[in-house]
Amino acid sequence: MANTETADAPEPSRRDFLYVATGAVAGVGAVLTVWPFVDQMNPDAAALALAQVDVDVSSLEPGMSLTVMWRGKPVFIRHRTGQEIADSAAVPVESLPDPLARNANLPDDAPATDANRGTEGREAWLIQIGICTHLGCVPLGQQGAFGGWFCPCHGSAYDTAGRIRVGPAPENLPIPAYEFISDTQVRIG
Repeated sequence: MANTETADAPEPSRRDFLYVATGAVAGVGAVLTVWPFVDQMNPDAAALALAQVDVDVSSLEPGMSLTVMWRGKPVFIRHRTGQEIADSAAVPVESLPDPLARNANLPDDAPATDANRGTEGREAWLIQIGICTHLGCVPLGQQGAFGGWFCPCHGSAYDTAGRIRVGPAPENLPIPAYEFISDTQVRIG
């Protein structure tokens, strides 16, 4: 028994070829027309340069802070004293308004212990985005009832680990992704 489908199928004509070729050229033309509009949505070189920032922290003695800009946001870098670390570690997580660490280097559900607000082996260093989580103000450093950061706009006070303690701010100050690339250099981003 012969296959009747192939026997009955007409041979492609020159017109069929022209339809396919025209469709292919139209598709390529559409892509070439749309590409500049899609490409302009990519970040420019200046934005990509801000994706990471390397900071020299060699001049920061315990008790000193530094503010740097990263992605248009202030980042507080604090070299905490032993007393600041001890005071922060003594606070039970259950007593905090926000029990989550908010640390981009840890899982989202990590508790807001003092250790989870920093990096293992670098506990004295606190690196956090310096924008109040209530209205986006920039808190003042080493002020307020808990010796950390205080936002005078609405009275939110953060402790020495950047955790919200009192006020309307709903969350702890966020910790960006960072790593120490040497003993004196930290890369944020």
